[in-house]
Amino acid sequence: MPQDYYAVLGVDRGASKSAIKKAYRKLAMQFHTDRNDGDTGAEDKFKEATEAYEVLRDPNKRQRYDQFGHAGLSGAGRATGGFTHFDLSEALGVFMRDFGGRGGFDAIFGGGQRSRRQRRRGQDVRVTLDLTLEEVANGTTRKLKLKSLVRCADCEGSGARAGTSTTICPMCGGTGEARRASQSIFGQFISVGPCPQCDAEGTIIADPCARCQGDGRVREERVVEIEVPPGIAENNYITLKGKGVAGPRKGPPGDLIAEFVVQEDERFTRHGDDLVHDLMLSFSEAALGGDFAVPTPYGEETVRISQGTQTDSIVTLRGMGLPNINDGRKGVLHVRCRIWTPTQLTPELESALKKLSKVEGSPPSAEGLGKRVWDKVKEAFGA
Repeated sequence: MPQDYYAVLGVDRGASKSAIKKAYRKLAMQFHTDRNDGDTGAEDKFKEATEAYEVLRDPNKRQRYDQFGHAGLSGAGRATGGFTHFDLSEALGVFMRDFGGRGGFDAIFGGGQRSRRQRRRGQDVRVTLDLTLEEVANGTTRKLKLKSLVRCADCEGSGARAGTSTTICPMCGGTGEARRASQSIFGQFISVGPCPQCDAEGTIIADPCARCQGDGRVREERVVEIEVPPGIAENNYITLKGKGVAGPRKGPPGDLIAEFVVQEDERFTRHGDDLVHDLMLSFSEAALGGDFAVPTPYGEETVRISQGTQTDSIVTLRGMGLPNINDGRKGVLHVRCRIWTPTQLTPELESALKKLSKVEGSPPSAEGLGKRVWDKVKEAFGA
Protein backbone atom coordinates (compact mmCIF):
# COMPACT_ATOMS: atom_id res chain seq x y z
CA MET A 1 0.00 0.00 0.00
CA PRO A 2 1.38 3.45 -0.86
CA GLN A 3 2.78 5.46 2.01
CA ASP A 4 0.98 8.51 3.28
CA TYR A 5 2.42 11.58 1.57
CA TYR A 6 2.49 13.59 4.79
CA ALA A 7 4.43 10.81 6.45
CA VAL A 8 6.86 10.63 3.53
CA LEU A 9 7.74 14.31 3.96
CA GLY A 10 7.53 14.17 7.75
CA VAL A 11 4.95 16.95 8.11
CA ASP A 12 1.50 17.06 9.71
CA ARG A 13 -1.69 17.33 7.69
CA GLY A 14 -2.08 21.03 8.41
CA ALA A 15 1.44 21.94 7.26
CA SER A 16 1.82 25.16 5.26
CA LYS A 17 3.05 25.23 1.68
CA SER A 18 6.41 26.66 2.78
CA ALA A 19 6.79 23.90 5.41
CA ILE A 20 6.09 21.26 2.75
CA LYS A 21 8.64 22.79 0.40
CA LYS A 22 11.25 22.99 3.17
CA ALA A 23 10.69 19.35 4.14
CA TYR A 24 10.98 18.19 0.54
CA ARG A 25 14.15 20.18 -0.02
CA LYS A 26 15.77 18.52 3.00
CA LEU A 27 14.90 15.03 1.76
CA ALA A 28 15.87 15.81 -1.84
CA MET A 29 19.26 17.03 -0.73
CA GLN A 30 19.72 13.81 1.25
CA PHE A 31 18.61 11.33 -1.41
CA HIS A 32 19.45 13.08 -4.68
CA THR A 33 21.08 10.70 -7.18
CA ASP A 34 24.08 12.97 -7.68
CA ARG A 35 24.94 12.47 -4.00
CA ASN A 36 24.21 8.75 -3.76
CA ASP A 37 26.24 7.25 -6.55
CA GLY A 38 24.13 4.41 -7.95
CA ASP A 39 22.23 3.74 -4.67
CA THR A 40 18.83 2.46 -5.87
CA GLY A 41 17.36 2.78 -2.40
CA ALA A 42 18.22 6.49 -2.28
CA GLU A 43 16.84 6.90 -5.81
CA ASP A 44 13.51 5.37 -4.75
CA LYS A 45 13.30 7.64 -1.73
CA PHE A 46 14.10 10.66 -3.92
CA LYS A 47 11.31 9.77 -6.35
CA GLU A 48 8.91 9.04 -3.51
CA ALA A 49 9.61 12.37 -1.79
CA THR A 50 9.24 14.22 -5.10
CA GLU A 51 5.92 12.54 -5.79
CA ALA A 52 4.61 13.49 -2.34
CA TYR A 53 5.85 17.07 -2.74
CA GLU A 54 4.30 17.48 -6.18
CA VAL A 55 0.89 16.47 -4.79
CA LEU A 56 0.95 18.45 -1.56
CA ARG A 57 2.32 21.66 -3.13
CA ASP A 58 -0.67 21.84 -5.51
CA PRO A 59 -3.86 23.01 -3.69
CA ASN A 60 -6.20 21.10 -6.01
CA LYS A 61 -4.28 17.84 -5.86
CA ARG A 62 -3.86 18.19 -2.12
CA GLN A 63 -7.60 18.70 -1.64
CA ARG A 64 -8.39 15.59 -3.66
CA TYR A 65 -5.75 13.62 -1.78
CA ASP A 66 -7.09 14.77 1.61
CA GLN A 67 -10.63 13.80 0.59
CA PHE A 68 -10.07 10.55 -1.33
CA GLY A 69 -6.49 9.50 -0.59
CA HIS A 70 -4.45 7.99 -3.41
CA ALA A 71 -7.67 7.05 -5.20
CA GLY A 72 -8.41 10.72 -5.68
CA LEU A 73 -5.27 11.04 -7.77
CA SER A 74 -5.94 8.07 -10.02
CA GLY A 75 -9.37 9.07 -11.28
CA ALA A 76 -11.39 6.93 -8.79
CA GLY A 77 -14.22 8.28 -6.62
CA ARG A 78 -15.51 11.71 -7.51
CA ALA A 79 -12.11 13.13 -8.30
CA THR A 80 -11.10 14.16 -11.82
CA GLY A 81 -7.71 14.20 -13.44
CA GLY A 82 -5.12 11.51 -13.15
CA PHE A 83 -1.73 11.15 -11.42
CA THR A 84 0.98 8.61 -12.12
CA HIS A 85 4.10 7.66 -10.21
CA PHE A 86 7.25 9.60 -11.08
CA ASP A 87 10.21 8.17 -12.95
CA LEU A 88 13.69 9.53 -12.21
CA SER A 89 13.81 12.07 -15.04
CA GLU A 90 10.50 13.60 -13.93
CA ALA A 91 11.66 13.74 -10.33
CA LEU A 92 14.89 15.46 -11.39
CA GLY A 93 12.85 17.92 -13.48
CA VAL A 94 10.74 18.89 -10.46
CA PHE A 95 13.82 19.37 -8.31
CA MET A 96 15.59 21.48 -10.95
CA ARG A 97 12.45 23.54 -11.49
CA ASP A 98 12.18 24.63 -7.86
CA PHE A 99 15.76 24.42 -6.57
CA GLY A 100 18.47 25.90 -8.71
CA GLY A 101 17.35 25.61 -12.34
CA ARG A 102 19.76 23.59 -14.45
CA GLY A 103 22.31 23.58 -11.69
CA GLY A 104 19.86 21.93 -9.30
CA PHE A 105 21.74 19.86 -6.79
CA ASP A 106 25.18 21.05 -7.91
CA ALA A 107 24.23 24.68 -7.32
CA ILE A 108 23.05 23.97 -3.74
CA PHE A 109 26.16 21.98 -2.86
CA GLY A 110 28.76 24.36 -4.26
CA GLY A 111 28.87 23.14 -7.85
CA GLY A 112 28.16 26.68 -9.01
CA GLN A 113 24.62 27.67 -9.90
CA ARG A 114 23.83 27.55 -13.57
CA SER A 115 21.07 29.59 -15.05
CA ARG A 116 17.82 28.17 -16.30
CA ARG A 117 17.32 27.73 -20.01
CA GLN A 118 18.78 30.58 -21.99
CA ARG A 119 16.34 31.89 -24.55
CA ARG A 120 17.55 31.51 -28.11
CA ARG A 121 19.20 34.62 -29.45
CA GLY A 122 18.34 36.10 -32.82
CA GLN A 123 20.84 36.19 -35.67
CA ASP A 124 23.26 39.04 -36.28
CA VAL A 125 22.81 41.17 -39.40
CA ARG A 126 25.81 42.42 -41.39
CA VAL A 127 25.63 45.40 -43.75
CA THR A 128 28.27 47.23 -45.78
CA LEU A 129 28.22 51.01 -46.17
CA ASP A 130 30.13 52.92 -48.86
CA LEU A 131 31.43 56.26 -47.58
CA THR A 132 32.86 59.25 -49.40
CA LEU A 133 35.92 60.99 -48.04
CA GLU A 134 33.73 63.95 -47.02
CA GLU A 135 31.57 61.58 -44.95
CA VAL A 136 34.69 60.17 -43.32
CA ALA A 137 35.86 63.69 -42.50
CA ASN A 138 32.58 65.01 -41.14
CA GLY A 139 30.73 61.90 -39.99
CA THR A 140 27.26 61.11 -41.23
CA THR A 141 23.94 59.46 -40.42
CA ARG A 142 22.65 56.65 -42.60
CA LYS A 143 19.14 55.25 -42.58
CA LEU A 144 18.82 51.68 -43.80
CA LYS A 145 15.71 49.74 -44.71
CA LEU A 146 16.00 46.15 -43.51
CA LYS A 147 13.52 43.35 -43.98
CA SER A 148 13.94 40.84 -41.18
CA LEU A 149 12.16 39.06 -38.34
CA VAL A 150 10.85 41.38 -35.64
CA ARG A 151 8.90 40.69 -32.46
CA CYS A 152 5.23 39.89 -33.15
CA ALA A 153 3.02 42.71 -31.88
CA ASP A 154 -0.07 40.52 -31.53
CA CYS A 155 1.43 38.20 -28.92
CA GLU A 156 4.26 40.51 -27.78
CA GLY A 157 6.76 37.86 -28.80
CA SER A 158 5.49 35.08 -26.55
CA GLY A 159 4.14 32.95 -29.41
CA ALA A 160 0.88 32.36 -27.51
CA ARG A 161 -2.42 33.78 -28.65
CA ALA A 162 -3.32 37.10 -26.99
CA GLY A 163 -5.03 36.47 -23.65
CA THR A 164 -3.28 33.13 -23.17
CA SER A 165 0.18 32.23 -21.93
CA THR A 166 2.79 29.57 -22.24
CA THR A 167 3.08 26.80 -19.66
CA ILE A 168 6.14 25.23 -18.11
CA CYS A 169 7.07 22.01 -19.83
CA PRO A 170 6.15 19.16 -17.46
CA MET A 171 8.93 16.93 -18.72
CA CYS A 172 11.92 19.25 -18.16
CA GLY A 173 10.45 21.65 -15.61
CA GLY A 174 11.27 24.65 -17.78
CA THR A 175 14.98 23.92 -18.18
CA GLY A 176 14.80 22.83 -21.80
CA GLU A 177 16.85 19.75 -20.90
CA ALA A 178 15.84 16.15 -20.38
CA ARG A 179 17.81 13.82 -18.15
CA ARG A 180 17.84 10.09 -18.55
CA ALA A 181 19.32 7.69 -16.02
CA SER A 182 20.64 4.28 -17.01
CA GLN A 183 22.50 1.50 -15.29
CA SER A 184 25.59 -0.23 -16.57
CA ILE A 185 28.33 -2.41 -15.14
CA PHE A 186 30.17 0.81 -14.30
CA GLY A 187 27.28 2.27 -12.29
CA GLN A 188 24.56 4.78 -13.00
CA PHE A 189 24.87 7.22 -15.90
CA ILE A 190 22.77 10.35 -16.36
CA SER A 191 22.61 11.77 -19.87
CA VAL A 192 21.45 15.32 -20.58
CA GLY A 193 19.97 16.44 -23.89
CA PRO A 194 17.34 18.74 -25.42
CA CYS A 195 13.89 18.10 -24.06
CA PRO A 196 11.88 16.31 -26.80
CA GLN A 197 8.53 17.54 -25.53
CA CYS A 198 9.23 21.28 -25.76
CA ASP A 199 12.11 21.16 -28.28
CA ALA A 200 14.46 22.65 -25.64
CA GLU A 201 12.26 25.76 -25.23
CA GLY A 202 11.29 25.00 -21.63
CA THR A 203 7.69 26.05 -22.28
CA ILE A 204 4.75 24.70 -24.24
CA ILE A 205 2.21 26.71 -26.25
CA ALA A 206 -1.26 25.22 -26.18
CA ASP A 207 -2.87 27.98 -28.26
CA PRO A 208 -0.36 29.54 -30.72
CA CYS A 209 -0.65 33.09 -32.03
CA ALA A 210 -2.37 33.09 -35.41
CA ARG A 211 -0.09 35.76 -36.85
CA CYS A 212 3.33 34.31 -36.02
CA GLN A 213 2.29 30.65 -35.69
CA GLY A 214 3.88 30.41 -32.25
CA ASP A 215 7.33 31.66 -33.24
CA GLY A 216 6.91 35.06 -31.63
CA ARG A 217 8.32 36.78 -34.73
CA VAL A 218 7.06 38.09 -38.05
CA ARG A 219 8.92 39.39 -41.12
CA GLU A 220 8.63 43.15 -41.53
CA GLU A 221 10.52 46.05 -43.06
CA ARG A 222 12.07 48.41 -40.58
CA VAL A 223 14.33 51.44 -40.66
CA VAL A 224 17.60 51.44 -38.73
CA GLU A 225 19.58 54.64 -38.20
CA ILE A 226 23.36 54.34 -38.07
CA GLU A 227 25.49 57.17 -36.69
CA VAL A 228 28.88 57.07 -38.45
CA PRO A 229 31.53 58.94 -36.43
CA PRO A 230 34.21 61.03 -38.16
CA GLY A 231 37.50 59.30 -38.93
CA ILE A 232 36.21 55.87 -39.97
CA ALA A 233 38.78 53.91 -41.99
CA GLU A 234 38.48 51.09 -44.48
CA ASN A 235 37.29 47.83 -42.88
CA ASN A 236 36.29 49.50 -39.61
CA TYR A 237 32.93 48.36 -38.27
CA ILE A 238 30.31 49.42 -35.73
CA THR A 239 28.17 47.02 -33.70
CA LEU A 240 24.65 48.14 -32.82
CA LYS A 241 23.54 45.94 -29.93
CA GLY A 242 20.07 44.49 -30.21
CA LYS A 243 19.40 45.83 -33.72
CA GLY A 244 19.64 42.46 -35.46
CA VAL A 245 17.03 39.74 -35.89
CA ALA A 246 14.58 39.22 -33.02
CA GLY A 247 15.00 36.01 -31.05
CA PRO A 248 12.20 33.43 -31.15
CA ARG A 249 9.58 33.62 -28.37
CA LYS A 250 10.99 36.64 -26.56
CA GLY A 251 14.58 35.56 -27.09
CA PRO A 252 17.12 38.40 -27.14
CA PRO A 253 17.75 40.03 -30.53
CA GLY A 254 20.99 39.74 -32.41
CA ASP A 255 23.24 42.66 -33.29
CA LEU A 256 23.59 44.80 -36.40
CA ILE A 257 27.19 44.95 -37.61
CA ALA A 258 27.93 47.77 -40.05
CA GLU A 259 31.18 47.47 -42.00
CA PHE A 260 32.60 50.40 -43.98
CA VAL A 261 34.22 50.80 -47.37
CA VAL A 262 35.75 54.21 -48.19
CA GLN A 263 35.40 55.19 -51.82
CA GLU A 264 38.54 56.28 -53.61
CA ASP A 265 38.84 60.01 -54.20
CA GLU A 266 41.15 60.88 -57.10
CA ARG A 267 41.87 64.27 -55.57
CA PHE A 268 43.62 62.81 -52.52
CA THR A 269 45.98 60.09 -51.39
CA ARG A 270 45.33 58.99 -47.81
CA HIS A 271 48.06 58.17 -45.29
CA GLY A 272 46.25 57.41 -42.04
CA ASP A 273 44.75 60.74 -40.94
CA ASP A 274 46.88 62.76 -43.38
CA LEU A 275 46.05 63.54 -47.01
CA VAL A 276 48.12 64.49 -50.05
CA HIS A 277 46.82 66.60 -52.93
CA ASP A 278 48.83 67.17 -56.09
CA LEU A 279 48.57 70.81 -57.31
CA MET A 280 49.40 71.10 -60.97
CA LEU A 281 51.23 74.36 -61.84
CA SER A 282 52.39 75.68 -65.14
CA PHE A 283 55.98 76.87 -65.47
CA SER A 284 54.94 80.51 -65.26
CA GLU A 285 52.68 79.91 -62.24
CA ALA A 286 55.49 78.14 -60.38
CA ALA A 287 57.93 80.88 -61.31
CA LEU A 288 55.68 83.83 -60.47
CA GLY A 289 53.89 82.25 -57.45
CA GLY A 290 50.49 83.40 -56.25
CA ASP A 291 47.32 82.24 -54.51
CA PHE A 292 45.69 79.00 -55.67
CA ALA A 293 42.48 77.20 -54.69
CA VAL A 294 42.87 73.60 -53.52
CA PRO A 295 40.20 71.10 -52.47
CA THR A 296 39.90 69.75 -48.93
CA PRO A 297 37.33 67.38 -47.38
CA TYR A 298 35.74 70.47 -45.84
CA GLY A 299 35.56 72.69 -48.92
CA GLU A 300 38.04 74.73 -50.95
CA GLU A 301 40.98 76.48 -49.29
CA THR A 302 43.48 78.98 -50.69
CA VAL A 303 47.23 78.33 -50.52
CA ARG A 304 50.00 80.76 -51.33
CA ILE A 305 52.72 79.44 -53.62
CA SER A 306 56.04 81.26 -53.40
CA GLN A 307 57.88 82.59 -56.43
CA GLY A 308 60.27 80.10 -57.91
CA THR A 309 58.51 77.04 -56.47
CA GLN A 310 60.12 73.79 -57.58
CA THR A 311 58.34 70.56 -58.44
CA ASP A 312 57.57 68.32 -55.43
CA SER A 313 57.64 71.30 -53.08
CA ILE A 314 55.18 70.82 -50.19
CA VAL A 315 52.76 73.28 -48.65
CA THR A 316 51.10 71.91 -45.49
CA LEU A 317 47.61 72.86 -44.32
CA ARG A 318 47.20 71.80 -40.71
CA GLY A 319 43.83 70.62 -39.51
CA MET A 320 42.67 69.90 -43.05
CA GLY A 321 43.28 66.16 -42.90
CA LEU A 322 40.93 63.54 -41.45
CA PRO A 323 39.94 63.33 -37.78
CA ASN A 324 41.37 60.56 -35.66
CA ILE A 325 38.68 58.04 -34.74
CA ASN A 326 39.94 57.90 -31.13
CA ASP A 327 40.67 61.48 -30.08
CA GLY A 328 39.13 63.55 -32.91
CA ARG A 329 42.36 65.39 -33.72
CA LYS A 330 42.63 66.19 -37.40
CA GLY A 331 45.59 65.33 -39.57
CA VAL A 332 47.17 67.58 -42.16
CA LEU A 333 46.72 68.12 -45.88
CA HIS A 334 49.97 68.19 -47.83
CA VAL A 335 49.73 70.15 -51.07
CA ARG A 336 52.44 68.82 -53.36
CA CYS A 337 53.38 71.08 -56.26
CA ARG A 338 53.75 69.48 -59.68
CA ILE A 339 55.21 71.54 -62.54
CA TRP A 340 53.36 70.98 -65.79
CA THR A 341 55.28 71.22 -69.05
CA PRO A 342 53.29 71.75 -72.25
CA THR A 343 53.72 68.99 -74.81
CA GLN A 344 52.48 70.93 -77.83
CA LEU A 345 53.78 74.43 -78.46
CA THR A 346 51.93 77.07 -80.40
CA PRO A 347 54.05 79.50 -82.46
CA GLU A 348 53.38 82.25 -79.91
CA LEU A 349 54.35 80.03 -76.93
CA GLU A 350 57.47 78.78 -78.68
CA SER A 351 58.56 82.37 -79.45
CA ALA A 352 57.97 83.42 -75.83
CA LEU A 353 59.95 80.50 -74.44
CA LYS A 354 62.88 81.23 -76.76
CA LYS A 355 63.01 84.80 -75.51
CA LEU A 356 62.78 83.53 -71.91
CA SER A 357 65.64 81.08 -72.40
CA LYS A 358 67.99 83.95 -73.24
CA VAL A 359 67.39 85.71 -69.90
CA GLU A 360 66.49 82.97 -67.41
CA GLY A 361 70.07 81.86 -66.70
CA SER A 362 71.51 78.41 -66.07
CA PRO A 363 69.64 75.92 -63.82
CA PRO A 364 71.27 74.71 -60.58
CA SER A 365 72.97 71.33 -60.48
CA ALA A 366 70.53 68.42 -60.56
CA GLU A 367 72.22 66.82 -57.53
CA GLY A 368 71.83 69.84 -55.27
CA LEU A 369 68.27 70.63 -56.38
CA GLY A 370 67.18 67.04 -56.00
CA LYS A 371 68.61 66.84 -52.51
CA ARG A 372 66.83 70.02 -51.37
CA VAL A 373 63.49 68.87 -52.80
CA TRP A 374 63.78 65.40 -51.28
CA ASP A 375 64.59 66.88 -47.87
CA LYS A 376 61.39 68.93 -48.04
CA VAL A 377 59.35 65.89 -49.00
CA LYS A 378 60.75 63.78 -46.15
CA GLU A 379 60.18 66.64 -43.70
CA ALA A 380 56.55 67.00 -44.82
CA PHE A 381 55.84 63.28 -44.32
CA GLY A 382 57.70 63.02 -41.07
CA ALA A 383 60.44 60.76 -42.44
